[in-house]
Amino acid sequence: MTGLFFDWALLDDGWCANVRLEIGTDGRIARIDRNARAANEDLRMTNGMAVPALGNLHSHAFQRAMAGHAEIKGGGEDSFWTWREAMYGFLGKLSPDDVEAIAAHVYMEMLEAGYASVGEFHYLHHQPDGQDYDAPAEMANRIAAAAAASGIGLTLLPVLYARGGVRDEPLNDRQRRFGCDIDRYARLHGEIQLPTPDAVLGVAAHSLRAVPPAMLEPLSHEFGGGPIHIHIAEQTAEVDAVEAAYGARPVAWLMDNAAVDRRWCLVHATHMVPAETEALARSGAVAGLCPITEGNLGDGIFDGRRYIEHGGFYGVGSDSNVRIGLTEELRVLEYSQRFKDRRRTVLRQGPGSVGEAMLRASAEGGARALGRGAGKLAVGEWADIAVLDSDEILPFVPGPEQWLDHWIFVAGDRAVRDVWSAGRHVVQEGQHRRRSAIAQRFRDTVARLMEDAV
Repeated sequence: MTGLFFDWALLDDGWCANVRLEIGTDGRIARIDRNARAANEDLRMTNGMAVPALGNLHSHAFQRAMAGHAEIKGGGEDSFWTWREAMYGFLGKLSPDDVEAIAAHVYMEMLEAGYASVGEFHYLHHQPDGQDYDAPAEMANRIAAAAAASGIGLTLLPVLYARGGVRDEPLNDRQRRFGCDIDRYARLHGEIQLPTPDAVLGVAAHSLRAVPPAMLEPLSHEFGGGPIHIHIAEQTAEVDAVEAAYGARPVAWLMDNAAVDRRWCLVHATHMVPAETEALARSGAVAGLCPITEGNLGDGIFDGRRYIEHGGFYGVGSDSNVRIGLTEELRVLEYSQRFKDRRRTVLRQGPGSVGEAMLRASAEGGARALGRGAGKLAVGEWADIAVLDSDEILPFVPGPEQWLDHWIFVAGDRAVRDVWSAGRHVVQEGQHRRRSAIAQRFRDTVARLMEDAV
């Protein structure tokens, strides 16, 4: 057992002082004592405030290396679609070694921000010419190796990407690294090696434009019963194309043609009419929201108020990884709702702290989307714990109800001091325990990629 002692911890019924928590050898929380005393052998988190560490439910790790490269205005109007062409050009250069180095660094950054786990929506499967590597799951297993190097909890979501558009257009040359039919996908999926006992293997359909309807049923039923993720309704052009081809908007069509339930995470779900928003909320699925990327790409604003009023689950992810900021994702999410509705404290129903409401909702929704037994500090859950430095919070607000508001809206990620992922103490005093080696490999990789681009 590992014993931890916290001045304060956020438990199911609120903040509690002097909490002693034990982590079993399996990485799960084995015991929680309230109003306790520290044992001699405990690791004492003096001036520490323990909260559930969130899961980052949507990441394309390799895109971190192109952050900031798509902010130059071209001759016409820029959009998601022009950004996608820039991304396609970048990914054509990446080797398995590159992907592993980039992913390890982005996962390290996530841990330092207060995330304990990640859902990697992984579609960069093949060689640049579209041929398999000698091991079909080479790239996926490099993602697993990066997760092991960083210590983050991994939900690996290999992506089925079978066509270039809703009219069964063929994949273009830039998409051939993604392409799989069901048989090729099954071979790849079957060779994935998970890195740790808490890791989860799920599936993902890239989008309705990239996966024919006939493939959705086997994808959701023949690969182990784990999480199912899909990009949906991110752009208005995508909505228009699906409606023209299928006779229904994307979320409405999916609800009518797939057994959408708590295993599903619908990523973005940005452009929904009210009936779709309410149906998604009732389904038990999770809306995977990526506010920083959605703002960066000009996607639009999610209908958050209506969604939570109908009991919807949501979590946050960093998607393109243009910035890694747990509190920034939550802050931008709430602020986007304020812009849209011209109101404040939108993502809370009833009186109380909007920061606490968002943290608890995102922790629960992220854990559900990742198929991970986490999301709260409770016996039997994975020990996914973030410790905030109380010196960054307590002097500035009058009482516990405002602590999480100050963290999310004022102090930000700098307040994160220590992080455990399934009992692995990966961040200590604000820094990842392997920062130097991981960061050096990332710098060397990016420097070489930039040289090749010249």
